[in-house]
Amino acid sequence: MIDLRTRAREPEALDLGVPEDEALRSLADLRFVNRWLGNRGRFVRAVLPYLRASDRPRLLDVGCGSGDVTAALRRALDGRLAAAAVDIKLLHLQAAPGELLRVVADARRLPFAPGTFDVVTASLFLHHFDEDALPALLRGLYALARRAVVINDLRRARVPYVFGRTVFPLLFKSRVSVEDGLISIRSSFREPDLRAAFAAAGVPAVRIERTWPYRLLAVAEKTPA
Repeated sequence: MIDLRTRAREPEALDLGVPEDEALRSLADLRFVNRWLGNRGRFVRAVLPYLRASDRPRLLDVGCGSGDVTAALRRALDGRLAAAAVDIKLLHLQAAPGELLRVVADARRLPFAPGTFDVVTASLFLHHFDEDALPALLRGLYALARRAVVINDLRRARVPYVFGRTVFPLLFKSRVSVEDGLISIRSSFREPDLRAAFAAAGVPAVRIERTWPYRLLAVAEKTPA
């Protein structure tokens, strides 16, 4: 039986690099997850108030994959949103919608000045980093936001892991998606894990809620200057 008491440390194949055709199939699977299993609607509703508070809203989505969640946020604002989508792999961004500003960059070394964006988001991305890397990463994201950082990620539990082992082979077109999906669940967070990461980063007043299906939604608001 898999031990889910602590986060796994195994790297995911898509992070390490796979053949291009396999990566594209896996990205398509990730878009399917984001649409149907990724809590996208609740995530969008959490982000929108901070964007609507700005006359010229600006968003940074970090670890965006092929940018489908970023594009959903832009559609929710009827195209008024200036959205930058960041991923470390060019191939991922080549599959992203053309209306996004697509930036190839490491999330730990982002090429933007502090306070550039109203909101900084990361959806189903944070679990790729271990505890040692998370504080600096979160501090960096928080510094770039004027209004809030919003994080959507997996909640580690036995139910989604058993579901994944049973259903992922039927849902996904890519073997990489099946293997990486199970590693993602094992690498993901319980609420104290995520709260401790924000605390270690020195980010104050974080709200964390459990959302369906087995997700954690964290919102760190910036204090008005």
